[in-house]
Order: sequence, then C-alpha cells, then structure tokens
Amino acid sequence: MAKRQDTKKFFENLSGAGKSIGVLTSGGDAQGMNAAVRAVVRMGIYVGAKVYFVHEGYQGMVDGGDNIEEASWESVSSMLQVGGTVIGSARCKEFRSHEGRLKAAHHLVQRDITNLCVIGGDGSLTGANLFREEWSGLLEELVQQGLIDEEAAQNNSELHIVGMVGSIDNDFCGTDMTIGTDSALHRIIEVVDAIMTTAQSHQRTFVLEVMGRHCGYLALVSALACGADWVLIPEMPPEDGWEEQMCQKLSENRADKKRLNIIIVAEGAIDSHNKPITTDHIKELVVSCLGFDTRVTILGHVQRGGTPSAFDRILASRMGVEAVLALLEASASTPACVVSLCGNQAVRLPLMECVQMTQDVQKAMDEKNFEEAVRLRGSSFNVAVLNVGAPAAGMNAAVRSAVRVGITEGHKMFAVNDGFEGFYKGQIKEIKWGDVGGWTGQGGSILGTKRTLPAKHLDKIAEQIRIHNINALLVIGGFEAFLGVMELSAAREKYNEFCVPMVMVPATVSNNIPGSDLSIGADTALNAITDTCDRIKQSASGTKRRVFIIETMGGYCGYLASVGGLAAGADAVYIYEEPFDIRDLQSNVEHLTEKMKTGIQRGLVLRNENSNENFTTDFIYQLYSEEGKGVFDCRKNVLGHMQQGGAPSPFDRNFGTKIAAKAIQWISRKLKDSYKEGRVFANTEDTACLLGMRRRAMVFQPVVQLKDQTDFIHRIPKEQWWLKLRPLMKILAKYKTSYDVSDSGQLEHVTRVSVT
Repeated sequence: MAKRQDTKKFFENLSGAGKSIGVLTSGGDAQGMNAAVRAVVRMGIYVGAKVYFVHEGYQGMVDGGDNIEEASWESVSSMLQVGGTVIGSARCKEFRSHEGRLKAAHHLVQRDITNLCVIGGDGSLTGANLFREEWSGLLEELVQQGLIDEEAAQNNSELHIVGMVGSIDNDFCGTDMTIGTDSALHRIIEVVDAIMTTAQSHQRTFVLEVMGRHCGYLALVSALACGADWVLIPEMPPEDGWEEQMCQKLSENRADKKRLNIIIVAEGAIDSHNKPITTDHIKELVVSCLGFDTRVTILGHVQRGGTPSAFDRILASRMGVEAVLALLEASASTPACVVSLCGNQAVRLPLMECVQMTQDVQKAMDEKNFEEAVRLRGSSFNVAVLNVGAPAAGMNAAVRSAVRVGITEGHKMFAVNDGFEGFYKGQIKEIKWGDVGGWTGQGGSILGTKRTLPAKHLDKIAEQIRIHNINALLVIGGFEAFLGVMELSAAREKYNEFCVPMVMVPATVSNNIPGSDLSIGADTALNAITDTCDRIKQSASGTKRRVFIIETMGGYCGYLASVGGLAAGADAVYIYEEPFDIRDLQSNVEHLTEKMKTGIQRGLVLRNENSNENFTTDFIYQLYSEEGKGVFDCRKNVLGHMQQGGAPSPFDRNFGTKIAAKAIQWISRKLKDSYKEGRVFANTEDTACLLGMRRRAMVFQPVVQLKDQTDFIHRIPKEQWWLKLRPLMKILAKYKTSYDVSDSGQLEHVTRVSVT
C-alpha cells in the first residue's frame, strides 16, 4: 500500500503559471466540442494558465485581432449542453500556405501562446503538426522581418500541441470513439425509430443514407442498433451478385410476416469494383425485383446537429482535462499527441502515428485491399437466456444478439420468462430467430424480469434444467443476477445440473456490478438525467437566481449522480461513497452563493437516493432554501423511474449486442471443452463467470474471485473507477481539490490490429 502512495502523482505539482493555452475547433463541427472547450478553459484557469479562445479555427489564428480572445471562467458557462461549437469553426485555405502560417505564428507570439489545443479531424491535426515542425523557422522569419524581437522569439521558442478528435464519422485510428460520434448515433436512431412506425403501418421498405465519408462506422453501428435488414459500408464492399442476395433476404423477411425492411447505406458505400452504391440504385433494385413500396431518406446534417449526448459530454470533459495535463507535462522532445479513449481509459498517442494509420486505411481502400482496411479497423447444445433484477434499457438488444448468435453457432436457444422465478416455475420455451425481431430498440425487458434469487428453489431449477436438457446459462441483469450465478455455482457440489457453463452479463442502470466498469442501461439512464437537468436549468432562464436539488437513483452506488453531474455541469453531488457532513453542506451553499454573485444565474445539485439517511433530499432543499435567502431560491426534483424507462440509447443497444455475442462465443468454447462422454460437465471456477468491461478490454472473471471485491451489504464494488472523475467535476465547478493524475494517459504508440 505504501508503495502505491509513492507512485501517486498529484497535479498540484503541475503549474500552469506563466503559460498561455490557445483552444480552437477546426474542420466540421461535432456535438461535444463545446464540452471539450469548457474543460480546457476551466482546467487551464484552474492550474494558473491564461487560456485564449481562437475563434473560427485556423482562420481566426491567421486573421488575429478579436478572433483571439482571453477566456474567463464565466465565458464557458452554459456551454455544456449546446451542440456544434460556440467558438466557431472554418476550413482555412490560407493556413495551408507558408504565409498563412507565418501570420498565425505572429498572432500567437503577440500573446505568448505556445500551447495549442486543437479539436478537429485528421486534416486539422495534420495542419497543427506541420505548424509545430515549422515553428522555429517561422520565428526566425518574424525576427528577420522585424515583426518580433529576439527576446520574444526566445520566450516562445517551443510550441506544444495536443489534439482531441472531434468528428461524427469516428474515422480516426487510435481512438475508440471520437467526440460527436455517439450524439450522431442518437440522431440516427431517433430518426430510424420514428421511420419504423410509419414503415410498419404501410409495409414499406426504407433506404436510409447516413454520413461518414469513407468510414462505415455510423452505418454499421446504427444498423446493429436498430436491427436493419441490410447494411452497405465502404470498408466491406459486397461481392458480385449482392443485389440478388439482398432481395432474397428482404423477401424472406416479408414471408416471415415482418412488415417492414430497413436498409442502411453509408454515404461512401462502394461495390467491389469501387463503383458508388447509391440509395436511388437500391430503391430501383427493390422496386424492380420485388415490387415493394420503397422510400429513400437521406439524413444529412441532422446527424451533426442537436444537443450532445451524455457520453460525448463526459468523453469531451475527460479529454479536455487530459489535454491540459498533457500540455503541462510537454517538453521540447515530446511529440505532438492526441488524447483519446481506449476502452474506458484515457490514452495519449503520437499525433502523426494516428494520422498515418488513418491515411493507410484510405490508401488500402483505394487499392481495393478491403481486408487490410477492415484489419486496420460446432455441436448443437441447449442454451437458456434469462433476465434477472430490475429492467434496464438494452437488455432486449442483448437477448436478441444472444439468441441470433447462438442459433448461428448451431445451438438451440431457450428463453426463460421472469428470471429465476420463471425458471423454477417452468416458464421456459424455445426462442427462434424471428421471435426477437425488432427487440433492439425496445426498452425494459420483454422476457420479463424479477429480483427472486435461486437459493430457495434449487431443487426445482435443477429439475427444469433436466427436463429441458439445458447445457449452458446466460444471465443478463443486475446485482441479483450476480448473486444468482454465485449461488448456482456454489450449489454445484450438491447438484450436477449446475455443472454447466454459466455467464453473467451486467445490465443495470445503477452500474454497481463488481468486475465491470460499465453496465447495459447505465448510458440510457445518464442521458435521461442529463436531458432532464438541461430542461430544468432552461426552465429558470430569464428568472432570478435559482438552485435545483435533484435526486437520482442508483441504490448506494453514486455512479449516476456523479457521472450525471459531470455531464450536466453540477455544482455539487452528494453520494454514499464520499461521506459528507453539515460542514460540507454549509461550504457548498457558501460556494454557490459566491458564484451567484457573478454572472452565473443557475445552480445544480445532485443527490444519490441513499447517500445519507439523515441528510435527505428534503433536508438539503430546506437548508439551501434557508441559507440562500436573498441570493437565490430553490426547487427540488426526484427523477424516479424515468431513469429506468425509455428506448435504449445507441451506446446501450450497441454494448448489449456486442457483449451478449461475446458471451455466447465464450459459452460455445466452454461447451466444447467440457463435453465428454456424451454430456456436458463443467465445475471449475472459470466456467461460472461475469463478462465485464475492465479498462480497455472485455474480460471473463470467475464470480467466486469477485467476492472479495464486493460490498454485499451496500451492493456495490469496493473499488469504483468513476470516483476518479469526481475531482474533475469539482474542478469544473470551481472548487479547489486534489486530483490524482498517476492514472492519466502516458504517451504510447498506436497498435495495429492483426487478423487472426
């Protein structure tokens, strides 16, 4: 433990005093850029640096004057929930010329700006790197022309650059998600969900074109998320004869009584001869071959618009803070880097390695080497699937994925209704491919789910496993699902029926499962909280100063409150994991009172439902009301079950689909390994697992080994990764706090994915 203390590094040691940071957004806009700008400005000011907005991207840098403006803490207030980029973005031809970059260098040196944070796509980041490489030469020219003196050149001799990728296309290698991609998926799914209702009414086929230039990410993930019949992307052009295959598939779906067809086409889709595939061509095909009533919808710039999703706000806020840390730590030998996300972890990657790899993808596609482009980007068994615990949005997407992947792997899939309660009552039936059609976008749990645990009904559950000859179990759910799998694995000594591979996939809005950083349903709940907070804050615009006290769900787990608070721009968040007393409440009120004396008109305070049994939401509301008299008034909201309802977010649809598919593939491997002498027998620890997202990877962990990591009384993991995000929220709300940066991204190289 002492050794760990030695390796801890706190950012108080990293001072920004005397440094100036310029922040700009460049190229196409993306939702979440404002959250990134806000985080850079507030973190920069927090560490003592001066931060400057560079309006209108590189054009503003070339033009200088009022385009380069010092930012204040208040100037980024109320930016978090706004789409696009408030500081403006422009594509600048002049910056591509040497003269343009010379002007830009002059304007930066005038303000002693030697640290640049560039938020944009690969073109914007390549331009920034070239600017850095030429920097010393540009300064020499400026001295020769008499525009700056030797001292100014000496004081500004090094230019440090950190990039953040803001692009809805998700076409940048080295990062899992670019800022704006998740929000663009939200827009696409909103449109597809709306179209599906009208398509069903008229038995229509819809051909939808989505953006993405030469990258098929948006098309592929939205097709997964809405259960499309066919998808066409540039990285995987269809083979010759695809037209007949597609029409046959559509025809089969109609024969199965499916009332609609959805075909999703990426704007850069091509066939294997590099010939563009257009939506009109597909429409003509469907009409001429099948005679189906077919409509085309081109989504266009709708995908770039609207408010950023919770994921994009959190991603951009984390990346913005990481960018400032990277600039503070940069030296003359540090290459320009990109801060990005790998799994659930912030990483720093050399900018030009990422750009080179992104360009290699395009080159491979141009050369028709499609397998290279994608690289850069058994026996039959009975498998039962059940939902356990409270419903969570995305459960149905996971069940659909499990059923279809299971059938593809040759298994017979069984659905258990109403969790372990339905299991012991025998509510088990075979579920086929067509039975799960249209499930992806449905909220709640179609199978039905209960909190009942299996321990009291082991005899009856064992009997049902015998009757239906169940060879493996997939349990999708929350803390009860985790406890249930533990109870079944513990009962293996007594019951041979439980000696089958079993895996649990976490699905709960509370995100309180040990062994996984994320759970299916948590993202949808965060979006519900963020949307509501946005509306509540907006309701007070134009009125006098007002503070809102909002109660969130989560049991004893403060994830929703904390991460929701980061996404909504909260001033304070009260959770069980971080004990607080009356003095903390008092100092929070005083802090808000001081803020209200500036230009800030609204305050937001979140409280987790079980954060403290005495300091209830009512108590906090009354305290703030009393102490804020004459400065602000208060309102309170209990968000309740709206956090659990609604259609799943694109992230949860996608996450549920991927994690359930991975779970079924694991089950297939374990069944193969444990099938001996005509039967399945699996009783080792590693055959009863939880599949979770851990930092950068999906990991199968024996449930027995997770016992020591669990606080069973409060139903939370003993260690929770998101607690490290709490100081960020406090810093962005203008509190002085300690922030451990020993876990922040270290510069590493981009790794190429090999084909296995």
